[in-house]
Amino acid sequence: MAGLVRAELHLITEEAPPTSYSHNGELHGFAVEVVRALIERTGDSSQIELMPWTRGYNLAQQRPDTAIFSTVRTPEREARFQWVGPILIGTTRFYSLKSRNLRFDTLQDAAASGPLAVPKQWYTFETLESHGFKNLYGVPSSKNMVTMLKHGRVKLIATEDLTLDAELARGGLRAEDVQAHLPLMRSAYYIAFSLQTDAAVIERWQEALRGMHQDGSFAEVFQRWMPHADLPAPPQ
Repeated sequence: MAGLVRAELHLITEEAPPTSYSHNGELHGFAVEVVRALIERTGDSSQIELMPWTRGYNLAQQRPDTAIFSTVRTPEREARFQWVGPILIGTTRFYSLKSRNLRFDTLQDAAASGPLAVPKQWYTFETLESHGFKNLYGVPSSKNMVTMLKHGRVKLIATEDLTLDAELARGGLRAEDVQAHLPLMRSAYYIAFSLQTDAAVIERWQEALRGMHQDGSFAEVFQRWMPHADLPAPPQ
């Protein structure tokens, strides 16, 4: 009997170097490279598309055979997706301009800092809201966030160590221009498939990711793109 025909998978990502980004019309980045390796190992027919986060996040909840990466796995999102990973672990911290010589030792200090810029669609924004922050300045993008910091319109921003360098560069700053303050949270990033996707796809991709860990290919890709980050544990 002929085997079942597998559906083509639609894999969505956003502009978020160094994990995923476009250059001269081609997609690059750590997460893109991992996803391509998983496509090859599973033999699934797939296409990867770059689009704004909010649109991609909505599509990945509504359509079968669709996933978005890299996505923070949170209690609020747990039941909305089927999860493959983790592929990254990041730490979100508060950052100020080093030239201002500011000090923030507690969440209460950060909440009393005046307007704190964070992209409104980020999980970080939701988390700070849940901590009772009343000073959040929701912006459209990380570039807006960094630009506001650079020009003194806010004292603090909150972002992840994994993407800090690229975000600062888009707003005209460098890592040596900012001061890191207390950590807010550690986040595990996954490939998030829609609930309408066949569970066999999730099992196949998790097994392929475990294989990448076992043969060392995941560590090779990770260390090339993320030399200063902590290697995530293999999926269970």
